Amino acid sequence: MAPADGPKPRIAVHKFSSCDGCQLAFLDLGEDLLRLHELVEFVHFAEAGPVNPDAEVDIAFVEGSVSSAEEAERIQRVRANAGILVTIGACATSGGIQALRNLHDGEQWLANVYPSPEFVDSLAHSTGIAENVHVDYELWGCPVNGRQVLAAVRALMWGVPPVPEADKVCMECKRDGNVCVLVSLGQPCLGPVTRTGCGALCPAFGRDCYGCYGPAENANPDALGRRFEGLGLLREDVARRFRFIHSNRGAMGKAGQRWSDQEGGGA
Repeated sequence: MAPADGPKPRIAVHKFSSCDGCQLAFLDLGEDLLRLHELVEFVHFAEAGPVNPDAEVDIAFVEGSVSSAEEAERIQRVRANAGILVTIGACATSGGIQALRNLHDGEQWLANVYPSPEFVDSLAHSTGIAENVHVDYELWGCPVNGRQVLAAVRALMWGVPPVPEADKVCMECKRDGNVCVLVSLGQPCLGPVTRTGCGALCPAFGRDCYGCYGPAENANPDALGRRFEGLGLLREDVARRFRFIHSNRGAMGKAGQRWSDQEGGGA
């Protein structure tokens, strides 16, 4: 797929259930996006103009979770038409905030909101893309940032697997010289269990990390949850911290489940 090997690589950017924030990460690249367009061909990217959702492509970026029957069918076509499939953002990688419905009766929620819920195409559970089809690479974040996207495209164009960012936000804070909001300010910061990629944006402004980039490698949420209890958080509040964005996958979701359990919580 190297740039010198003939035609430009063909790229598609697909939207599923999401807020469009990760697609905006592409558009926010500005001049870098124009330079990227000189090297690749965007054949489907509805937010930017071209619409051809069933085109065969070298790389398909997918934003959003699978939250409807139509999406469950459409993701199969996206996978069949893509050489490489890359999920971008929390919704695509773990189901995102809408996966909070998985903790309750999703069908009952619809019935409580809509007078005729049978006409609403909504699954009882919201799932990440990898729970439906094979995913080659994942870019975490809520939203993902443009630097990640450019690095992934550049690596894939030259046939190199993108290097995942697995450091914790705490490492980013150390490199940037940020004051630790957990130690110094007593805020329930999720930085010790969250992967970096955001540039430690929230701690840099004196607020606690809320885990939008998902679980880091070798995370120890049990120890962090006990620290949160020491700060005065009730168990339900600890569970809510872990479950906020990534309730459906990984160490954060499992920790949230433990703290929501009345028989021992984080003990």
